[in-house]
Amino acid sequence: MHTFTQILAEELQPALGCTEPIAIAYCAAVVRKTLGAMPEHMDIATSGNIIKNVKAVTVPNSGGMKGIEAAACLGALAGRDDLVLEVLSCVDDEARAKAAHLVDSGVCSLSLAKDVPSLYIDITGRAGDHSVRCTVAGEHTNITHLEKDGTVILDKKARCATSDNQDKADRSQLSVCRIIDYAKSVGIDEIAPILERQIECNVAIAKEGLSRKYGVSVGRTLLTHYDAGDVRIRARAMAAAGSDARMSGCPLPVVINSGSGNQGLTVSLPVIEYARAYGKSHEELLRALALSNLTAIHQKRYIGPLSAFCGAVNAATGAAAGICFLLGGSDDEISQTITDVLANVGGIVCDGAKPSCAAKISSALEAAILSYEMTKEGNCFKRGEGLVGRDIEATIESFGRVGREGMKETDNEILKIMLEE
Repeated sequence: MHTFTQILAEELQPALGCTEPIAIAYCAAVVRKTLGAMPEHMDIATSGNIIKNVKAVTVPNSGGMKGIEAAACLGALAGRDDLVLEVLSCVDDEARAKAAHLVDSGVCSLSLAKDVPSLYIDITGRAGDHSVRCTVAGEHTNITHLEKDGTVILDKKARCATSDNQDKADRSQLSVCRIIDYAKSVGIDEIAPILERQIECNVAIAKEGLSRKYGVSVGRTLLTHYDAGDVRIRARAMAAAGSDARMSGCPLPVVINSGSGNQGLTVSLPVIEYARAYGKSHEELLRALALSNLTAIHQKRYIGPLSAFCGAVNAATGAAAGICFLLGGSDDEISQTITDVLANVGGIVCDGAKPSCAAKISSALEAAILSYEMTKEGNCFKRGEGLVGRDIEATIESFGRVGREGMKETDNEILKIMLEE
């Protein structure tokens, strides 16, 4: 019980904007703080997956700027590293104007880091005769190396979602069976503060995304051209609208899942909409959200933080499991729902963070809701059909292996194409 609650507390953190540019801003803010001055130049080396996820997404509180340079300059100028994933929440107009000037002046030099973790950021800032180097790896705020003027201040191994470390709760204890048992029996007071923040933040940004045009307005389109009275449509629209706003630089925070705001929106908002539609109690909703969040985290443990396997699939799978649990599904039905989602859309490609993430969320949730309804009717995909394994754990592990190992070359090819562009 304590371990699973700790996992929720560790994973469900508020973040402002897309977490990859925020990680760059955080790293740059640490560089400036340690340097004691605004860097005159910054050498920035990142993994391909960071480049992929920062290239086309609007940096929050930037006034519409995109890219690694914008995130780094804003972080160095006005970032507060003590706010962690909300590092850019205090940026003002003056800082935005200065950041735009710095980006144009070429204060940043960019390079692709090779043979590094999929989530990797290394920034060296120089001012006068002094320099600071900060490395973030494995997780968005995990500083693995910090040095000033050649003197090492901190050096440690990178964390990653597929490895155990003593600082965090043991994810290897997760299984669908244990997650279901936890959701049924955990003391509600233990999880309420964690999950109520997720409800508050994620509903707020979804409503903002529906209130006016962001990105390509996937959420608004769903409610305009489909039956807005259908909970299936509203579930997809709310999650998509949150992503519409977030990918376009909306300064409202999102409570993330598995290091991703889009996954945090996808795993929570559909469950919230179903709870409202079916008149479920607050406690029933919280228990369903505990299950949906942990189910998504369980899947990502096998894949890792960043890959070519779209995380919306994992989150939508968690949402489908949460909906099934919320509406009285049996343990077997929850497991089968997870299987049916993965067997359907376990292969949507991640080609970076951008407005089309909202559409991928909508598509993944459409498949998730279909899978739940198939399961209710007893229409299920069977062992041996594609990657469906002997049981739910084998199935999750198989799709995780595809995302972690099988799609490495796909990830490389996506990056090559994006760099050509």
